[in-house]
Amino acid sequence: MCDKPFFYNPDIDTKIAGLYDLQHTIGRGHYAVVKQARHVFTGEKVAVKVIDKTKLDNVSRDHLFQEVVCMKLVQHPNVVRLYEVIDTPTKLYLVLELGDGGDLYDYITSHGDGLSEKVAKRYFRQIVTAIAYCHKLRVVHRDLKPGNVVFFEKLELVKLTDFGFCNKFIPGTNLDTACGSLAYSAPEILLGDSYDAPKVDIWSLGVILYMLVSGNLPFQETNDSETLTKIMDCDYSMPSHLSPDCKRLISRLLIRDPQKRAHLDDILQDDWLKLDDNDLPIELFSVPLISREHLSFEDHMEILSKMAEGQLATVDEIQSTLDRNEYNHIAATYYLLAERKLKRNYIEEYKRLASQSQLIEKRKQEQQKCINCVFGLSENAKQVQNVENNITPKSLVNSVMGSSTAAPTSRILNSLGSSNVEDRVRRFSMILEDEEEEDES
Repeated sequence: MCDKPFFYNPDIDTKIAGLYDLQHTIGRGHYAVVKQARHVFTGEKVAVKVIDKTKLDNVSRDHLFQEVVCMKLVQHPNVVRLYEVIDTPTKLYLVLELGDGGDLYDYITSHGDGLSEKVAKRYFRQIVTAIAYCHKLRVVHRDLKPGNVVFFEKLELVKLTDFGFCNKFIPGTNLDTACGSLAYSAPEILLGDSYDAPKVDIWSLGVILYMLVSGNLPFQETNDSETLTKIMDCDYSMPSHLSPDCKRLISRLLIRDPQKRAHLDDILQDDWLKLDDNDLPIELFSVPLISREHLSFEDHMEILSKMAEGQLATVDEIQSTLDRNEYNHIAATYYLLAERKLKRNYIEEYKRLASQSQLIEKRKQEQQKCINCVFGLSENAKQVQNVENNITPKSLVNSVMGSSTAAPTSRILNSLGSSNVEDRVRRFSMILEDEEEEDES
């Protein structure tokens, strides 16, 4: 099974520089190196994981095969995107989405005693949402830890990566393979018992949440033996500065008995994890492009035309590649161009809604002045004033635009205050300006 090539071309080793300009090394593993690279046709930055197949034993080959299969299956805004798989006699190249802020472990440790609960909640919810999607597809990660979460600083997003220990599971059927990192591993894995696959990810989520809000691991002693004892006894100290809701959620995840641990649906509905009014839902950022439905027909045809004019492939070849859901250079080029187009579309939408929000806020202020003039300080004035104070940008926009007919991005942005929208316009504009300056250089 592992000997079958994913996309084979015997001459690709000599041609890889023609497809990607490999740059500096950003990570290393036992048998792989990760390099930042530039996709030659589009100029987009990517990460290329270069795996030396000559160093793989049978177990490593199985893990690698599962990693590729699962990354093809799991396409989610909070999972690092796999663009292309290139197989050669001696190497396997995985072309991946590139983050701009290192991994979550580095981010946490740079903040000393952990993140504020507000910030921790934002990132933890994204991780939980990604894992919930994986489990829905019957994929268990089994190596969840901050080092396997890529940080996208400019977008304020985190994304899961490194599916080397992942596997498919059947609900009600246990897995047997012991894997993962000691400090994040559930007790049942360390015992060597068979285990309920989703529950081991739940335990690891508890360790990640603890580290997010405290800056430390809950089970970390001077040696592995003592750490193991702490984990088996579920012996940890709850940081005193945490809110009661945060403490309660951690205690629901770090439970010795896997059957008593919280379910993912319960976690997503937990009081601590609920979205605040000013939180931005992750649906706002459908980059990388996880469905062609997010792209208009006109944009789709423009990309096909650009690729055909660049003699990368014919329109029919491109369309056939997309229909077959392949992971070759044609597909990688299409999706990188599509995501660039998607980013620019978001900017236009942000600008339009920011302008709309400013207009609504101005109208609201004018209405308030009129109410004060007419009613003075009477009880009627107070009642009307209370009504006016409860008017939100969302309710006003919906009354003007009609929420049922708004585009998906519009519906999400309409629920945000004008300051939130303007901040996102500035942030996304800076990202695009940086990318354009790099392209010109």
